[in-house]
Amino acid sequence: MHRSRPRPRAFSASRSRSRRRIAAGFCATTLLLGGSLAAGPSPSPSPTPSPSKSESAGATAPRLRWGDCPEKSAPPEMRCASLSVPLDHDAPGKGSVKLALAKLPATETGSGGSGGRKPLGSLLLNFGGPGAPAVSTLAADPNAFSELNKRYDLVAFDPRGVGLSAPVSCDGSPEAGESASGGAGADTAAAELAALRAWAQRCAKASGPVLPYIGTVSVARDMDVIREALGEKKLDFLGFSYGTRLGAVYAALFPQRTGRMVLDGVDTLSEPLTEQALRSAVGQQRALENFLAWCARQKGCVYGTNTRTAKEKVEALVTRLDAEPLVGEGGVRFTGQDVTEAIGNALYSQRLWPPLAKALALVERDGDPVGLMQLGGPLEPPPPDTAGEDPADKVPADNVEAALIAVSCADDPDRGDAKASPAAIEREIEELQPVFLAASPIFGPRQLMTVLSCYGRPAGTDFIRKIDRPAGIPRILLVGTRGDPATPYEWTEETAKRLGNTVVLDYKGDGHTGYVASPCVRGYVDHFLVDGRLPSGTRSCPAGE
Repeated sequence: MHRSRPRPRAFSASRSRSRRRIAAGFCATTLLLGGSLAAGPSPSPSPTPSPSKSESAGATAPRLRWGDCPEKSAPPEMRCASLSVPLDHDAPGKGSVKLALAKLPATETGSGGSGGRKPLGSLLLNFGGPGAPAVSTLAADPNAFSELNKRYDLVAFDPRGVGLSAPVSCDGSPEAGESASGGAGADTAAAELAALRAWAQRCAKASGPVLPYIGTVSVARDMDVIREALGEKKLDFLGFSYGTRLGAVYAALFPQRTGRMVLDGVDTLSEPLTEQALRSAVGQQRALENFLAWCARQKGCVYGTNTRTAKEKVEALVTRLDAEPLVGEGGVRFTGQDVTEAIGNALYSQRLWPPLAKALALVERDGDPVGLMQLGGPLEPPPPDTAGEDPADKVPADNVEAALIAVSCADDPDRGDAKASPAAIEREIEELQPVFLAASPIFGPRQLMTVLSCYGRPAGTDFIRKIDRPAGIPRILLVGTRGDPATPYEWTEETAKRLGNTVVLDYKGDGHTGYVASPCVRGYVDHFLVDGRLPSGTRSCPAGE
């Protein structure tokens, strides 16, 4: 359950504020972003998309044929199916996209159940992203929603362009060695921008016809086709992180077809990617400081009991390993940016705080990054003899990254000047860097490069940004976590205002999303989805409960 941000795999500059290091980071990152940046036309849905044929009243409902799941990891009770949806909902004649779906049948309803209680139909799930496959996520942890699964058929689907649903790709990502390793200035930047454009063309070629029709609005309209195929008059939905944006957009498009909806780890509907990145840096920094305050109270914390100096020591570790990476077996390099990535991953859940504290102690005291690598360091490719045994093995290795950029850009109507000179772009980065460094000297530089992720692409849809208290929308439960590193609590408050008819559940804890971490949150969510009752006004859950 996560909300990723379009960002480079590495930011080679250290935390120095010097112009030389800024420019070097810019040059290295532009090409790395090109590995994710999907090119091609990106038609913008109109502010009020008209229903496609499959969405119109009286249209023949599509059919789902559930059968065995081909994935090795699927539990025996899981059933799988595919569903064709229009490639372009405004022009169904252009072709179709086949979506992969999975279902966990309700365990205590119907003739095969032990309880015989009234079934509640289907509950559609999305675990986040954009770019994260939902079918494999549900298969990996089928018991995470066992209480809901008693009465609901749990249904997950890979959104178009993701996982087993016509996955997009950029034909792999360029290695860091392909980018300029030294130098700075407009000449080097120009070369990197040329390489970025060339790589973007490879993204378009590798992804096929689905790429121009990726984006949250298209996926929300796919969800209505799924609702119809499931035989549901209204869509009950539980979305996490980016999945909250999917739910909000669906409710805005189809308020009369929206049933019981819960959005946990609420995403923004209004901020440009640059502002999203800045807020994300603030959220990550807040989460890191919460972790360091916790660590200071633990026996043997490598950074001692002073949280102010602890922040400085983490920053120094990142700077040191950016300048002189650790080298492990097989020549694998572990950089300061790998430290940042590992810490960022561990901040998603308080359950990862103890291993993060041990990993930081290991790297600080012994120069051994193995603990941090286990939390999210450099990854090696799987052995060649394991490939091809599972349908998921056929998903391009860069699909998550490629889809993340494609969806994020399709959702954002703001773009830089495509004709701006490399020197002008470099100046823009330089001007923004102090702002991002002030937000977080550790996470800010990585988040800063988001300003380049959609540079020069056609503008995305403005529908999402224009959502404003849609008429007829049912009451929706929003869950916001105060210490969330990925979706800051402020976004919960903003989205509540944008949607209008909402109840906010204020979880005082840490980590990304609240359902799994908090029995209190889980109780509110399950009660609403199963019984349909939702108290008005803001409610709260204390940390740890």
